[in-house]
Amino acid sequence: MGIKERKERARQEMKELILETAKELFLKEGFKNVSIRRIAELMEYSPATIYLYFKDKNEMLLALQNEGFEKLLQYQKPLAAIRDPWEKLHKHAQVYISFALENPEYYDLMFIMRGPAEKIAEMKKWDAGIRSLQVLRDNVLACMETGQMKRKDADSTVFALWALVHGIASLIIRKRMIPLSASKSEVRDLAYKAIDAMFKIKG
Repeated sequence: MGIKERKERARQEMKELILETAKELFLKEGFKNVSIRRIAELMEYSPATIYLYFKDKNEMLLALQNEGFEKLLQYQKPLAAIRDPWEKLHKHAQVYISFALENPEYYDLMFIMRGPAEKIAEMKKWDAGIRSLQVLRDNVLACMETGQMKRKDADSTVFALWALVHGIASLIIRKRMIPLSASKSEVRDLAYKAIDAMFKIKG
């Protein structure tokens, strides 16, 4: 390995360390309460080092969200093999729940914690998030084209479905299931049964 390759690897490792430290602090102390200096202190580096890699903490959170969406896309990939649109949509909801429960820290950063909305607004195209959402949108359109869902505004239908499944995931991740007196394994099973109930009625 040459000097250039070693330097690039070292740079990538430092970037990953910064992001992992930031993720830990964002989740533990809250995004608004974490400063670049606080991240640097935990890493035992100077704030100046952090600024070599990220302009601000919004940029860090956006990078973490992008990582999360790439993971979500990996969960969505096997859906392409399912031919029936309605069956695919049902599985899609299950996959989303699986991703959320198996990656709660990323899910919190992606969909629950107040994020860098202003940073996303500055971007011409938020590729990671848009690609993931498009998989769902294409699935919904296919259901409408085959008559398995009523033909109407696709975006409102996508939003409604996303909101329903997100609600289930969020209640579990933020530990709001206490009133149901369910164990961790029972909560997961309950989530899947809720998804099944949603898909018993078409359109």
